[in-house]
Amino acid sequence: MKAAILHTYGEPPRYGEFREPEPREGEQLVEVTAAALTNLARSRAAGTHYSDHGELPAIVGVDGVGVLADGRRVFFTGPREPFGSMAQRSLASRRTFPVPDGLDDLTAAALLNPGVSAWTSLAHRAELRPGERVLILGATGVTGKLAVQAARSMGAGEIVAAGRNRESLRRVGELGADVTIELDQDPGAAFAEAVGDKGFDVVIDYLWGPPIEALLGALGRADLHAASRRTRLVHVGGMAGPSITLPGSALRSSDLVIIGTGTGSWNPVQLAESVEHVMRGAVAGELTIDARPVPLAEVESVWNLDGKGTRTVLIP
Repeated sequence: MKAAILHTYGEPPRYGEFREPEPREGEQLVEVTAAALTNLARSRAAGTHYSDHGELPAIVGVDGVGVLADGRRVFFTGPREPFGSMAQRSLASRRTFPVPDGLDDLTAAALLNPGVSAWTSLAHRAELRPGERVLILGATGVTGKLAVQAARSMGAGEIVAAGRNRESLRRVGELGADVTIELDQDPGAAFAEAVGDKGFDVVIDYLWGPPIEALLGALGRADLHAASRRTRLVHVGGMAGPSITLPGSALRSSDLVIIGTGTGSWNPVQLAESVEHVMRGAVAGELTIDARPVPLAEVESVWNLDGKGTRTVLIP
């Protein structure tokens, strides 16, 4: 069968022939109709993610949409190595979810990975409550835009969105952000102004690196009488850098809780709940995404392209 095959870590996968997957107990063969090119798929193929493909060659792709032998259309995730989702056929296990009739394959494939990440970060990791003040760091990316929409649908009181592209920030405002912050200038000053006397209840972070260091400096309080609120900071991605310098004073001077979200930090029940909420929100028009279909045969040429807020979806 045809597939996107990774031969060497750090190089783009190539379109070619790969052996057919043979289902084991608890698995089903799925005819893939769409598979999104996600940051997770890229980082696993680069060998920089804490989960990788193991022995190569292997088919890339962590999730997708397809049709089972009984005709059911499903979203599937986590196929067994080496049979990733970017192929004509893959393997669906227990992590398989029916796709509603009101959601087309392209949108489902593009939306569910970042949508579930955003929803899980807010609902299960940050435990966002209605009326709370939220900061989305890296809001101009695909997942950041969905985090803004998800926070709005959950009843956030005020949503502050931070990013680097002015035009993309304008779009984020249309999607539900109340305030936008341009990080092209002085992020420390921008964060200090945004924190103000109100602070943030929840921070969803897709950047890490210097932006988080600047934010931590803004969250600190030296005045014992200053208004304070607990801030739950959820780390999701490291687009601005893989590490930070964390002074002890940043923790002593703020009521700050730092946690992460990703594979290994949530359970199957939370995953299923998030998938259900995201699908329902997509059908209702509360969660939207910009998606671009590309033939699977072109995977090598589009692998490292910047989608600029648009999710590339490979079509076998």
